[in-house]
Amino acid sequence: MPKPVCVKCGLFYTPIKNGVVWEEGMPHGFGPQRYPGWTSYKLWRGDMWQCAGCNNEIIVGNGWQPMRVQHEPDYEKTREEWGGDEIPFVHDC
Repeated sequence: MPKPVCVKCGLFYTPIKNGVVWEEGMPHGFGPQRYPGWTSYKLWRGDMWQCAGCNNEIIVGNGWQPMRVQHEPDYEKTREEWGGDEIPFVHDC
């Protein structure tokens, strides 16, 4: 995979942490509501990269399959083991 590029700064991003867990959300329909109007959907693991110019951070390299999906019985346990509410939450859809 080529290095990600920061268009704003004209610099390559550099990797700063591997194995970062983040949570994909979906509009609230069922399950615990994490944020107003949003609930858990999937847990992913990727690598965090940072731009040396503006310090913007991105997560890439997430793979094709999530670690867990909200209907799996150990979703909440896995979520808590990886940081619970401290996990970055992405408002998708």
